[in-house]
Amino acid sequence: MGGFKSFVLRGNLVDLAVAVIIATSFGLVVTTFTNWLTAQLPPSASDYFTNEENSFGAFMNAVIAFLMLAAIVYFLVVLPYTKAKEKYFPSPAPGTPEDTVLLREIRDALVTGRGTPTV
Repeated sequence: MGGFKSFVLRGNLVDLAVAVIIATSFGLVVTTFTNWLTAQLPPSASDYFTNEENSFGAFMNAVIAFLMLAAIVYFLVVLPYTKAKEKYFPSPAPGTPEDTVLLREIRDALVTGRGTPTV
């Protein structure tokens, strides 16, 4: 079970799932907006695209559905995922890495002459 937890929390599995959900919903927004926009064209031009009566209402419905879906995905998937990831795989503490500190100590020792090799 620990391996599965590591797989789910370390990989980009959740990021990819969120991207697919949001992209699918946003695709509906773009489609309905396009239908509404083409319906605003003169009748001779709009017949080439679509002839829906209330396409702006469909567009607004798609936008509201997209925003609701994005909020649900964020609060029920993304936030719990990031909290669990931080709990099980915490970020390194801010500061200077140990190897950089060691290299600076060596540099300082060489500058002060303590590290001068004898021949």
